[in-house]
Amino acid sequence: MTGFVPPPYPYDRLDAFKPAATALDGGVVDLSIGTPCDAPLASVIAALAASNAERGYPASIGTAPLRTAFAEWMKRRFDVSVPVAQIAACVGSKEFVATLPQWLKLRTPDRDTILYPAISYPTYEMGATLANCRAVSVPVDADGRLRLDTVAASDASRALALWVNSPSNPSGQLDDLGAAAAWGRRHGVPVVSDECYAEFTWDGPAQSILQHGTEGVIALHSLSKRSNLAGLRVGAYAGDAELVHYLGEVRKHVGMMVPGPAQAAAAVALADDEHVAEQRRVYRHRLELMADVLGSWQWSGGRVDIDLPAGGFYLWYEVGDAWAYAEELARVGGALVSPGEFYGTQSDSFVRVAVVQPDDRIELVARRLRGR
Repeated sequence: MTGFVPPPYPYDRLDAFKPAATALDGGVVDLSIGTPCDAPLASVIAALAASNAERGYPASIGTAPLRTAFAEWMKRRFDVSVPVAQIAACVGSKEFVATLPQWLKLRTPDRDTILYPAISYPTYEMGATLANCRAVSVPVDADGRLRLDTVAASDASRALALWVNSPSNPSGQLDDLGAAAAWGRRHGVPVVSDECYAEFTWDGPAQSILQHGTEGVIALHSLSKRSNLAGLRVGAYAGDAELVHYLGEVRKHVGMMVPGPAQAAAAVALADDEHVAEQRRVYRHRLELMADVLGSWQWSGGRVDIDLPAGGFYLWYEVGDAWAYAEELARVGGALVSPGEFYGTQSDSFVRVAVVQPDDRIELVARRLRGR
C-alpha cells in the first residue's frame, strides 16, 4: 500500500520561469505570492524588541492584551462585540486553515467532509487531504458567491465545516456571509470565514460573518496583510463559544503557540488604524497601476481585459492559456504570476497577479513590456 505523497507545492512549479526573468536587467519581479514588501510600523518593531516575553512559554490561546486588542479592533472595524473568551490566537492563518479539519474530525468523528469554494486558496483543500477527509468544492457564481443550493444533501450531512473567503483569494470577489451563516445553522455545519483581506475591501465597507451572530461560525483574521507582518505569524480566530473553546483546548496539547514577542508586537499593530488606511491607499494605487500596465500589453494570445477587484490586492483575469501567458510574461516582462490552476477547478484560464512590489518594480515591468 502506498502512503500519502505530497504533491508539488503550487508556487514551486513557477521555478522553471525564473531563469528567463532573472536574466533580464533588474532581475525577476515576483508577483506570484502575496508577500508584503512594505515596512511595518516602527512602534511594532520596537514592541517586538522590548517585550521581555521571549523567556517563557506563551499561552496557546494568546495573551490577554492580544485577545483584547483583537476584540477592540473587531468592534471598531465591524461594530461587533465579541467576548475575549471567544477569541484565540493562531500561528498565522495558514496553519489554522491546514490543521482545522483534523481537529474537527476528532470532535465529530462520524463526519468526514470539508466544503470549500471552487475558486479558492489551495490550503482549504489540502487541509482536508492532510486530515484524510473528503474535500468537496462548492461552485461559485459569476459574482463570486457560493452556490450553496448546489451542495448535495449527502455532502451537507457529512460536512465538518464550510469554508467561506471574502474578499476572495484569488478573485477578490465578495460573498454573502449572512447567507453562508444561515446555511450552516440550517444544516448543523460550522462555517469558517477567512477574512484575512477584509481590510482591503473596495466595494462597500469591510464585512465579517460575526455581524450575523457567533453561533456556529468562526471568523479568521491575520496581521500578515493588514500590517505587513507575515514573518511574525500572528492570527486569531473568533466566534462560537464552544468551537473556540474546543479548538483552544486541542491546540494547547499540540503546542500551537504564537511567540510572546510577536504577540506583544501584534497588539500594538491592532491598536493603530492609520497605518492600515495608508496601506489601503498604497494597494489601491498599485492595483490601478498594474491593471493599466498589463491591460496595455498585447501578448501573443491578444490583449486582455482587466477589472479591478472588489477586495484584496490581487488582479484576477482571464487570459485563455494561463501557463503560456505566465511563461511569456516572465520571459518578456520579467514578472512571475500565478496560473489559475493553483486555485481550483473553475479557474484554469485565469491568472492571479499580486501587487506586492513597489511602484518602481512595477514600472520596470511596464518598460520591459513596452520594449524599452
